[in-house]
Amino acid sequence: MDWNKFLAETKLCFGELEQETPEIFRGFGVMGKEAKKTGVLNEKTKEFIALGIAIATRCESCIAFHVNSLVRLKTSREEIVEALSMCSYMGGGPSIAFSAKALEAFDQFSNS
Repeated sequence: MDWNKFLAETKLCFGELEQETPEIFRGFGVMGKEAKKTGVLNEKTKEFIALGIAIATRCESCIAFHVNSLVRLKTSREEIVEALSMCSYMGGGPSIAFSAKALEAFDQFSNS
């Protein structure tokens, strides 16, 4: 999969839906801004949590967004592999499959 293309297409689709439901997106944005604020946990830790949930729920769009954020936050390949190992352990076979997708996305976003 071309993760850069996939993420761009996903953003376009979200943009179309946002035009139809602007208040939903505004509310989601407010909630996200508050949730991502650095407190006891920093942004990178919160993005790892979000990625784990994305893998558990098998949401490719979510995987793309959160892996892209982790690349922006200067996550090392070693860090993501360790986090994906935990996701795989907790979720079994399906999480292994989606963890592999997340690693592929990480490698592509890192080389962009």
